[in-house]
Amino acid sequence: MTNPKTILVTGGAGYVGSHCVAELLDRGHRVVVFDNLRQGHAAAVPPEAAFVQADLADPEALARVFAQWRFDAVFHFAALSVVGESMRDPHAYLHGNTVTSLNLIRATVEAGVRKLVFSSTANLFGSPSRMPIDEDEAIDPGSPYGESKFMIERALHWADRCHGLRSACLRYFNAAGAHPNGRIGEDHSPETHLIPLVLDAAAGKRPHIEIFGDDYATPDGTCVRDYIHVCDLADAHLRVLDALEERSVRYNLGNGTGYSVREVIDAVERITGNRVPVVVGPRRPGDLPVLIASSERIRRDLGWQPRFPGLDAIIGGAWAWRCAHPQGYRTLAKAAE
Repeated sequence: MTNPKTILVTGGAGYVGSHCVAELLDRGHRVVVFDNLRQGHAAAVPPEAAFVQADLADPEALARVFAQWRFDAVFHFAALSVVGESMRDPHAYLHGNTVTSLNLIRATVEAGVRKLVFSSTANLFGSPSRMPIDEDEAIDPGSPYGESKFMIERALHWADRCHGLRSACLRYFNAAGAHPNGRIGEDHSPETHLIPLVLDAAAGKRPHIEIFGDDYATPDGTCVRDYIHVCDLADAHLRVLDALEERSVRYNLGNGTGYSVREVIDAVERITGNRVPVVVGPRRPGDLPVLIASSERIRRDLGWQPRFPGLDAIIGGAWAWRCAHPQGYRTLAKAAE
């Protein structure tokens, strides 16, 4: 690389953040990870990256980081991110996610950094009028989590208008899969994402997988969702850096193809060779039959294309990582002892 950049990655020890860190390092950039490890894992941070364990709620910690390094851009992943939890404790999300992001935006502006890439969400679109969901869809957040992300997008809008901080907001639904290097993958506690939950059922770590309703207006009666490989998300985050040379951007991200809950279960059984016990339960309030994000605009503008678009590739990588790390990142920690 002829022009390596120095990038601050908040939440860089988390799932999507750690894959973005890996992509940045692979392309020759210098990376500083800022993470409080509430949801992230120290073992997910590669030794090539500098690591600062601190919280965005601490403005002094942010000031020290910006004083120590001169950053070319900030990638912002750090957030509370469980939709169901946000419905039970909306204040934690509406206050916590927003205030910590405002702290980061202010520190970024005061340090003279003029590029910020923000991990937003397609949960901005709680009542979409059409599928796939494109950037022209009316914003109507489906949860306090989605609302907090929209509040941050608006703060970034005004940071651009008032201070010239250009931002890229990337909205996506279901990140999935694991890095091909086999070192990093998905490890949440508690786990709420469908693919790792089904993999756990296939591995005998949970007695069954529950399908929440099988009477939707879809081909097999179960909800259809858009799954996008986490490395494809990381690639999109890097591509928008060049776009920020000219203007702020907002992009929806998805494969453009949806897979039902039963299709995910069938794929897991096919890839693992193990049966997945299934229990059908009642619908969950608020679940829509189909959610698919359009990515036509970023494909057209930046030439982004998913490198791992197929469900089998996504699940296969996730299964390989879980087989190699049966206790998640605790497997790595024990190996290092």
